[in-house]
Amino acid sequence: MPEKKYRARTGVEEFYYAVLAETGADIVSTDPERVKFLQSIEIEMPQEAVRAYGDNTTAEIAISNGNISVTSAFHKLPIEDRKVLFGLESTIGGLHSYGGSDNPPYVACVIAKTFEDGSKEWVGLTKGIFMRNNIAAATKEDGVEFGNDEVTAEFMDREVDGFDVPKSVIFGLDEKGSTTNRDALFQAVFGKPYPVDPAGV
Repeated sequence: MPEKKYRARTGVEEFYYAVLAETGADIVSTDPERVKFLQSIEIEMPQEAVRAYGDNTTAEIAISNGNISVTSAFHKLPIEDRKVLFGLESTIGGLHSYGGSDNPPYVACVIAKTFEDGSKEWVGLTKGIFMRNNIAAATKEDGVEFGNDEVTAEFMDREVDGFDVPKSVIFGLDEKGSTTNRDALFQAVFGKPYPVDPAGV
């Protein structure tokens, strides 16, 4: 058995998303798009134990899985990404809008949790919808205080190659210098390779 790793995560980076096709085939219709400067992400995967009783005792226990919700905070979520993730309507002149008819698309996402030894755990979210964020601002005081953009999303199961039943969250760990699981995760979630920057960055 390989040696177990007990290092705790120390950071998060590389948030990617891609829009799923509307055909219902759960295939990605756009190339993965990166949103830089991810500050935090929380993936809630609630479970509840449900008990059946008989003869004044527990006869059986089953697990009830709740909805998967994601809360992400970014230094700034650019308008180009908000238009896609929230399904916003825009004018040719450059105005953007929120309204009752907004229809966000299904998207798939990938993020990387980082560790001090250089390893990364890649996490893929297979199918979900983002909800528009609140608009908030505050007056500038004596010092500079940066705001951020926090968004929430709900995810569901989707058929993924290599798994027998639909999945909502997939993950894999790469040791420092390795990209094997990263590349496999991008193919599983997006059906596309990890994007390589032409500048090599």
